[in-house]
Amino acid sequence: MNDYRHLLLIGTIACAAALPALAQTDYRYQSAEDPARQTAQPSQPAPQQPVQQSQQAAPVAPPPPPCTNCGTVDSVRVVEQAGEASGAGMIAGGVLGGLLGHQIGQGRGNTAATIVGAAGGAYAGHQVEKNLKKSTRFDISVRMDDGTLRNVSYDTDPGFKTGDKVRLVDGKLSRN
Repeated sequence: MNDYRHLLLIGTIACAAALPALAQTDYRYQSAEDPARQTAQPSQPAPQQPVQQSQQAAPVAPPPPPCTNCGTVDSVRVVEQAGEASGAGMIAGGVLGGLLGHQIGQGRGNTAATIVGAAGGAYAGHQVEKNLKKSTRFDISVRMDDGTLRNVSYDTDPGFKTGDKVRLVDGKLSRN
């Protein structure tokens, strides 16, 4: 047991003697510009120069200039615009409704039915005319390669989808 204590004491003394040397070592990362690192490092051998080959690399073609009118379809929106009624549908509907209402009942009931039929027919005729004159428009937003956003409208479905690569020429889109 005495030998064990003796070995433990010697090991403790050896560790205590090594501590000051370890405490003085700087373990931080030092950049190449750090003056302490430049003086502390041993000189390194000069890097070897690469052997030049007798063959020269083929010249690399410059990249093509960026496309100023190219982009990607960002969104396609279908916009329905209600048509404007001219009044012809209301007049025609009123006359037709009045004729149909006049066929119902006798006396005062007949008069009331004619008035209600004319009013209902006028409203229905107005709505039918607006429905017939409504228009559908396709608004396409294009994110250009330079980051700008452009909008193009079509009266008929041009068939573009979000993500399609397109080119804008004279206000119209074409597939790229």
